[in-house]
Parts: sequence; C-alpha cells; structure tokens
Amino acid sequence: MDTRVQLLKSFSRTFLPSTVKIETEQHGFEYLDELTRSGTRLEYGELTPTRLLHKYKLANVSTDRLEIFLGEHVNKTCNVCRYFGEVENDVFCFNLDNNHKSDNDRIIPEMTAAVRALIAELLRLECPTFTVASGRGYHVWCRLAEPISNARLSSFMMRVAVRALMSFHELGFDHQVVKFNFYPDPRIINTVSLRLFGSEHAKNKTFSYVLNEGGLLDEPTSWRAFEEFLAKTIQTQTFDAAEARLAEVDQTD
Repeated sequence: MDTRVQLLKSFSRTFLPSTVKIETEQHGFEYLDELTRSGTRLEYGELTPTRLLHKYKLANVSTDRLEIFLGEHVNKTCNVCRYFGEVENDVFCFNLDNNHKSDNDRIIPEMTAAVRALIAELLRLECPTFTVASGRGYHVWCRLAEPISNARLSSFMMRVAVRALMSFHELGFDHQVVKFNFYPDPRIINTVSLRLFGSEHAKNKTFSYVLNEGGLLDEPTSWRAFEEFLAKTIQTQTFDAAEARLAEVDQTD
C-alpha cells in the first residue's frame, strides 16, 4: 500500500467509515457503473461549473474500495472528501475562506494574517495545528488523542475563532473579509464533507501545500509534515484545560 494512503487512513479514524464524496472530471454511465460496483451505492451526483467537475456522494463503500479511492486521491486523479462522525470526532478543522464577492479565488493578504492569528490562538491553548492551503483560504486541522463530542468541538472552535478575529481586528484588518466554517458542525453533519490533505484544488489545480512558520512547503515536505502531525495528538486533559482557559477569558471580558 502507498504510504500516503496509509497516512490518510490513520488520519480518518472517526470519519464515517463507508461514506465518501468523490470530485472528478470523469462521468458517464460506464464510470457510474465502475463507481457503484461491489455494493457501493450512489446517493447523488452533481455537475459544477468548475472545469466541469463532477461530484458523487457514495455510501456503503468497502474498505478495499476506499483504499482505491485514496490511491487515486494521492495520485491526483480525483479528490476524496470525508464526512465527520455524527456524534463525536478525534479531528476538527477550521475552514477559512476569502469572503470577497469578487476576486475570491486567491489567498488575499488579510487571509494570511487571519490564519496566523488563529494558529497563534490555538498554540496558546497547547493545541498543535496542521495548516493546508486550499484555493482561496486555508484548512487548519487539530487532532485529538480520543474522540470528543461534536457539541463540545463546535463550541470550542467558535470561541477560538472569536479570540483570533479579535486579535486580527486589533491589527487593523477588516474581519468581514474572512469567512470561518467549522467542521464538525452539528447542524450540517450529514450533508457537508471536507477534502482530505494531499489533493489538488478543483479551481486552480494547486496542491494542498502545508503552511508553516516560514511559508508554504513543497509537496514532499508537506507529506512529511503530515506524518509528523499524526504523532501530535491533543490529550483529553489538554483539551479540557483549553476549554477552561477560554471560559475564564469569557468571564473576564
């Protein structure tokens, strides 16, 4: 097995095990037959105007089929998106996007400042991050040693984002140009998925390079950073302490 596939499988411990969304340029009845072999069920298909990209939500995906899809993902012939667990998860992600109504397919300067503020806030709470460039923004991932309820994760992410935006605003930036989305979000847990690391963005065909203190890493170094991140889980007691620190700040504000 490709070591990159194994890394993605290790990262995906609490995602829905047999449900994925595939983004691909392939289409047609023959391709649908290929997608749905071995008991895989097509829940819906969607055509987007982005390079005629096709999206297919698949259920009842076997372990073997998932490995095939992940192999295609790391070889850039399709993108694999995963759905978070419905009750609890051991990963959570901040999805930062450029909120401009126009010129919204690139990373704007405010976005870089916002993601740096978010990373700094998480590191103050002793939560190591894995930050990936994604088209017009970033995905900022954290990984837990044990699953935590989606309600707690959602509340935690909201409060962290507020603190980050406050420091971002104090630097003179307009917080309205940056849009935050949170994963998992209990309100849309069954309908929204997120692309895995190692993909190419659908619009600009750019690899999901990792951001560190010095800037974006190249592709091989990004994969090494991903492997290192998998060993940096947030212990439950550390997460509990981070929640408590945020609660203390909320009371003093």
